Amino acid sequence: MSSRIIFINIFRWIVLLFVQIFLLRNLNYYNLSTPFLYILFILVLPFRTPNFLLFLIAFGTGLTMDAFYDTLGVHTSACVALAFVRILFISVSVNRDAFDEPEPSLGNMGFKWFTLYAVLCTLVHHIVVFLLEAFKFNEIAYTLGRALLSVVFTMFVVLLVELIFHNRKSN
Repeated sequence: MSSRIIFINIFRWIVLLFVQIFLLRNLNYYNLSTPFLYILFILVLPFRTPNFLLFLIAFGTGLTMDAFYDTLGVHTSACVALAFVRILFISVSVNRDAFDEPEPSLGNMGFKWFTLYAVLCTLVHHIVVFLLEAFKFNEIAYTLGRALLSVVFTMFVVLLVELIFHNRKSN
């Protein structure tokens, strides 16, 4: 990876965590839906990021979120699960070695592929977050409902950010 890509990703990490912690942390819909925009950082890491480094970055990102949310490993576990699903999805759907694009963004991969990819990764992340947060199965329907509503809210924000900040792939 070039130093430019590393610098862009460090900047992206700082900005997304700042927005999540200081802006979106208190934005929720009747305590049913909470957007987690910070996962966009893990979603758009370059294709050629080694798996060990991806897991390390996901762990560090989740640990940072846990420090600010006081959640004791909930976001760390969810981010590592997200990284695992990301690796599986990309290995099944894209040949990383023969791919020209540096990262799996909306502009590079197209709306259909990116939306499916982001929804699956976000769904796994949110289910882990909300199940670990509740840590009881007697309210499983309520917990899964919160997770699904948060997936919708998060996907709206993620797609909005992607549409604003990423250019369409030039043909």
